[in-house]
Amino acid sequence: MAEPEGSKLVIPSPSTESESLLPTPEHSGSPIDASPEEHALDETPSLAPTSPKTPRLSRNPSFSGSSSYQEDWESFPPLDRLTVLDLLDNFALPQQLEKLQKGISAQTQKVRKSREVIGNKSRQARERMVDEWRRRVPSAEEQLDRYRKRMRTSVDKLGKKWNDTKAITLREKISFIFAVLNIFISGYIIGGWPEWFHLWYTVQVLYFMPIRFYTYKKRGYHYFLADLCYFVNFLLLLSLWVFPQSKRLFTAAYCLGFGNNAVAIIMWRNSLVFHSLDKVTSLFIHIMPCATLHCIVHLIDPEYQKERFPAIWTIKESPPGSPTAYANVVSMLAWSTIPYAIWQLSYYFFITVRRREKIAAGRPTSFTWLRQSYSKSWIGKVVLGLPSYLQEPAFMLIQYTYAVLTMLPCSLWFYSRWASASFLMVVFTWSVHNGSTYYIDVFGKRFQKELEAMKAEVAKWQSSAEMHAMHEQDHDSPTLAPSESGATDKASLNDGITGKGLDDGARSVGGGGAVDNIPLLNDERPVAVMVSGIETEDGGARDVARERTRRMSRSEP
Repeated sequence: MAEPEGSKLVIPSPSTESESLLPTPEHSGSPIDASPEEHALDETPSLAPTSPKTPRLSRNPSFSGSSSYQEDWESFPPLDRLTVLDLLDNFALPQQLEKLQKGISAQTQKVRKSREVIGNKSRQARERMVDEWRRRVPSAEEQLDRYRKRMRTSVDKLGKKWNDTKAITLREKISFIFAVLNIFISGYIIGGWPEWFHLWYTVQVLYFMPIRFYTYKKRGYHYFLADLCYFVNFLLLLSLWVFPQSKRLFTAAYCLGFGNNAVAIIMWRNSLVFHSLDKVTSLFIHIMPCATLHCIVHLIDPEYQKERFPAIWTIKESPPGSPTAYANVVSMLAWSTIPYAIWQLSYYFFITVRRREKIAAGRPTSFTWLRQSYSKSWIGKVVLGLPSYLQEPAFMLIQYTYAVLTMLPCSLWFYSRWASASFLMVVFTWSVHNGSTYYIDVFGKRFQKELEAMKAEVAKWQSSAEMHAMHEQDHDSPTLAPSESGATDKASLNDGITGKGLDDGARSVGGGGAVDNIPLLNDERPVAVMVSGIETEDGGARDVARERTRRMSRSEP
């Protein structure tokens, strides 16, 4: 059965709550004005619809405009049927709706801000990507500028190297001239005035030694200045100018000069290389003391020798077995061992021990040089096979044994003029042989390696430019060289930039290689001509000139 309209329960809205609770003139009547019957009727609950005298607003705003607002109000339950839940629902529902609306607004603001942040980041990332792409993929103009700048820098470096080479060449020419003159003057003095040769030797010592000290100090080779050869030259200068009457000092200088110092030309591979001041100096340090001693012992006049070098005259004129006869093997070994021991111990304590950290850091010495040079020989393998703390004493023992072996024939060099001259000739010829080997093998191979390195560097320039061209083709960057169809021909321009077109043209004409056909920086040919690889005149200009000539020939009578 259908329920009557009056039985419908309408939930009162908050807007009409106060109106429903407050008494209206229709319902508010005093007991005086109302009769008992009417009062009883009012207090009797009834579900029947009532017809109020004055219209009231509807509790539901959606139905305020309807024609049945009176029926809605009449369906409102009386006050005794309202519960606490109805009142609480009326108060809680708007607050929840307001909170929900605020939450939705806050979430909307967060979403909007996140969208803006994401948009800004994506725009910045896109700009960075575009900038990176532009930087990595340069245009044809930038690539051409880079190529020309790189070539210009290379030409500048080559010019600077050429200027340095010219300066080095000038020094080498001067060194060559002085080395040749030194040999000529030395030979002339030995043959004409041997009594002046020790002066010539002293002047050269004062010239070569400061240069050697400066160059070795600059290159970090100054520990070589403590070697035995420099010590022998110092002893010879003392014997010539400070203690000419000392027979023991002269014996030590003679044995060490004709022994260890002379044979070192063979062991240390001293070379007569005229253009190298360093090699000429090294040869001078080893061979000139022997030449000086040969002159003052065998070539000068005995009277002048007795007056100027009394120690030499005394040793030569002393009979065998006398206390002053130091020219025998035992005396020579004994008196030469003492200064050698002084030098060896001083070298060990002042260089090997006190400079051990610097030597370990890379400072070269004679020991490290010999260890590397003779590492593959049997004696080098024996020394390197020992423990590290025994290698240096073994090297010192081997060096002393080598010195003793070279000093054994010194008695023969002292008494025999021709044996001494022959020994000097052998040593000098060995240095000449080393110099010829250097000029033919070492110097020629070094020049060939420098030429190959230069060609490899030029080939690297070209390969890097070709890689740029291939990179340009992959990324479709704009080019400048127009093709036959009027569009830009990127491959042609890249070939022109890298010089590939020139190489292809040169191969088709003369078969030249890529290294020999790099475009010059001052090449004023147009890009199309560079791409073609053949130097030709402007074909369009020739056609115009040909057409004008034809017209002029037609217009003539």
